[in-house]
Amino acid sequence: MSSLIRKVISTTKAPAAIGPYSQAVLVDRTIYISRQLGMDPASRQLVPGGVAEEAKQALPNMGEILKAAGYDFTNVVRTTVLLADINDFNTVSDIYKQYFQSSFPARAAYQVAALPKGGRVEIEAVAVQGPCDSITLSGPSVT
Repeated sequence: MSSLIRKVISTTKAPAAIGPYSQAVLVDRTIYISRQLGMDPASRQLVPGGVAEEAKQALPNMGEILKAAGYDFTNVVRTTVLLADINDFNTVSDIYKQYFQSSFPARAAYQVAALPKGGRVEIEAVAVQGPCDSITLSGPSVT
């Protein structure tokens, strides 16, 4: 019987966890990345400028965690986006698609009552080892 690989992923190039959790955990060939706020890694403060600037910081933070594990955005298969205001959905999506340019991961987006540190957006991800190829399945359409 083979044992399951479990490794905590950490990098100083992304903000340290603000609670009792890891930036990410690698289990076998899947990495689970904790939600990332738009925090500056050095100051550990939210970047100024609102939801757009926070999204522009949260995604590079996620990229640094992916890089620390030997992954990149092409490995991401699932994301969850939490928004303080669902009306910011399009603004965040415009920034999001700069990082996920093809073979988009599955995604859920929710408005929440509040985010840590008063953030406007927080993003988490699941990624798998190896690039993800895209296939298109066709079948009967549902009306």
